[in-house]
Amino acid sequence: QVQLVESGGGLVQAGDSLRLSCSGSGRTFSNYAMAWFRQAPGKEREFVGSISSGGDMYYYKDSVKGRFTISRDNAKNTVYLQMNGLKPEDTAVYYCAAKEGPYGITYYDAWRAWGQGTQVTVSS
Repeated sequence: QVQLVESGGGLVQAGDSLRLSCSGSGRTFSNYAMAWFRQAPGKEREFVGSISSGGDMYYYKDSVKGRFTISRDNAKNTVYLQMNGLKPEDTAVYYCAAKEGPYGITYYDAWRAWGQGTQVTVSS
């Protein structure tokens, strides 16, 4: 199973940008579809977006389309989440996840490997 570590979270103001990174190790990173989920206090973990193993196909939650962009660099075993136009409702712990097979799966039970999460806080 691939091991994942997120970084890049922090405290920003509404309208700011932030880029999260997720580094993988242990298995062939390029074999895995990757996703970002988030979990706000008192809420369920929700799908944010995902990217295919080859990096050429994407799927996003409607509320982040046009603001968030997922990319990956398989040579660096890293996936990124570029977040622009951040809103207070984007405040959450952000997790990256990995799975083999299809990338456009939104329910978290299907994703097999998880990072520890990184906190993103957006102030108004």
